[in-house]
Amino acid sequence: MADYKALIAQLTAVAATPGKSVAAVIKETGKEAFGCFPLHTPEELVYAAGYIPVGMWGGRTEIKLADKYLQGFCCTIIKANIEMGLNGTYKDLKGVIIPCICDTLKCVSEDWIYACPQIPVIPIAYPMQRKIDGAIEYMVEEFRHVQAKLEEISGRKITDEQIEAAFAIYEDYRQAMREFVEVAADYPLTIDAKTRHLIIKAAYFMDKAKYTAIVKDIIAELKQLPKEEAKIKVVVSGLVSEPVEVLDILTENGIAIVADDLSQASRKFRTPARAEGTALEKMAGIIADQKGDTFLYEPEKYKGSMLIDQYKAKKADGIIYFQMKFCDPEEFDFPIVKKEMEEAGIPLLYLEVDQQIDSFEQLRTRIQSFAEIL
Repeated sequence: MADYKALIAQLTAVAATPGKSVAAVIKETGKEAFGCFPLHTPEELVYAAGYIPVGMWGGRTEIKLADKYLQGFCCTIIKANIEMGLNGTYKDLKGVIIPCICDTLKCVSEDWIYACPQIPVIPIAYPMQRKIDGAIEYMVEEFRHVQAKLEEISGRKITDEQIEAAFAIYEDYRQAMREFVEVAADYPLTIDAKTRHLIIKAAYFMDKAKYTAIVKDIIAELKQLPKEEAKIKVVVSGLVSEPVEVLDILTENGIAIVADDLSQASRKFRTPARAEGTALEKMAGIIADQKGDTFLYEPEKYKGSMLIDQYKAKKADGIIYFQMKFCDPEEFDFPIVKKEMEEAGIPLLYLEVDQQIDSFEQLRTRIQSFAEIL
């Protein structure tokens, strides 16, 4: 077993240099890469098809070409994805899957056809009433549609046995990640905000089986260390906690993340699969059983109560809401969350973030003030 510091450094390097990391995994495995837009993309099918699923979560790039296809008030993650499709960054992808899960993504699945015709696109739509039996049947049919398109692009048949095997690998990954975020909360100095984020993000640029093995080794070694205590502990929510410079500012002010409700992090793996059914039925069940996810219809609005439960369970000092600029679903949820936090007497910091920002002084001032209040 390698030293945990070396393993952590390995994963953080993967997440910090995604282009280099994807090229390395292609060379190592001999597999080709297939792009997966956020959110809830059925990566298991991509894996079963013999591809390396690559998470497409935007990134820092100058937006020059994407404005031809997207309005100004568009989430910068999606803008960056279109820009990198146009400028050749994604030229080695054999295709992309785009879940039509918000108003922007519904349009982008069509935009991509014209913007990047050399890279095939597979759209997938999830039902609004996702908990009824008919919704499960519909989702399974959508997965079968994605499977057929993957077979068409790859020229390879995907068997049910391959899907079951891929699902097992992803279930192992999800279980390991649920344990990782719990253990990491006990070591907030070793696993600071930026390190936590990069370790989780590295999964989007690696073979899941190899990644999971490394995370399990990190967990095992961390458990041998004495537990650490952070000056200030917070729970974070939102789409993503980027740019990473913001996470450095948290650490500068003694703030550690001990739990999260982030689409790029725990929402990805926090919901256990059902015990019964085929792999595709279990995949549909994960979507149906997801609670507190801004991007999935939920009239009960569990998000606030779930954040309060995390806050209490981790004995946190406050909650930080990362609001990706122009992300309408998260913006609509915030007033509800804000009211619930005020009623519960929980300190709440709202931070509007954008992947393309290059000045952090206003955010630094807000974070410093929040730390002083706590």
